[in-house]
Amino acid sequence: MLKYIVKRLFISLVTVFVLITISFFLIRLIPGDPFLSEKITPEIKANMMKYYGLDQPLYKQYTRYLGHLVLEGDLGNSLRYKARSVNDVITNNFPVSADLGLRSLLFAIIAGVSLGIVAALNHNKGWDRASIIIAVLGISVPNFIIAGLLQWLFGVELKWLPVATYKTFAHTIMPSFSLGLATLAMLARYMRTSMLDVVGQDYIKTARAKGLSPLQVTVKHQIRNAMLPVVTLLGPITAALLTGGFVVETVFAIPGLGQYFVRSMQNLDYPMILGTTIFYGSFLILMNFIVDILYGIIDPRIRVAK
Repeated sequence: MLKYIVKRLFISLVTVFVLITISFFLIRLIPGDPFLSEKITPEIKANMMKYYGLDQPLYKQYTRYLGHLVLEGDLGNSLRYKARSVNDVITNNFPVSADLGLRSLLFAIIAGVSLGIVAALNHNKGWDRASIIIAVLGISVPNFIIAGLLQWLFGVELKWLPVATYKTFAHTIMPSFSLGLATLAMLARYMRTSMLDVVGQDYIKTARAKGLSPLQVTVKHQIRNAMLPVVTLLGPITAALLTGGFVVETVFAIPGLGQYFVRSMQNLDYPMILGTTIFYGSFLILMNFIVDILYGIIDPRIRVAK
């Protein structure tokens, strides 16, 4: 198991390095000037370029940035938010995005997996058809449409929930549902399909022949083996939800990290674009690494396969 973990860790670190390198050079290919919108003289602009190191050759900027990142964990200073580092922005705003994402993730996993199991156990019945309808709607309808409908119905018409901001538990209900609905639908669909795939396997027939109760067969054999494809999805899903939904955060005026990523693209804030890209990408790689380890725990054949 240790050899398996070390191998996956090495692959993850190499992937992070490739992500940093490619992102750094691709971002610099974006047309435009980060100081174009500021009313400054050419002399002041030259001083600012020198201050941020943008006047140096690109390979020197890269080696300098990589050195600060590896040795100090420094993602640089924002070009737009004066006296604020990218690390500071991530530290202050990521917890809000993570809180929203965690609530959405828990809601999606519990409801989605449960709905998929119920649908599979009631194949071609009412619950099964209902799960298919929910899955189609959840995947097809964009989350900002869902968010707008929820705001209109529960916030404006019924006045049951606050329309925007992110302060109390009541403020988190509609954003969590809006962000997690598509994930719920996806997990329900995959869990239903996976459950139906394993129901005809030989080990299920053997378990029933041994006299195990339907509950024991379902819990110990069907659900456990059906969870493998679902676990594969949890890595990217967790990273996507915990790092926040840009659109949902905007619709509900949530002060998360997503707004800084969007604004940095609009303002050509190179350090902010690169820092948030590296953060998001590294988080995704970390989640996939954890999923690989979970895969090896759930199915030992994976970690010993050559």
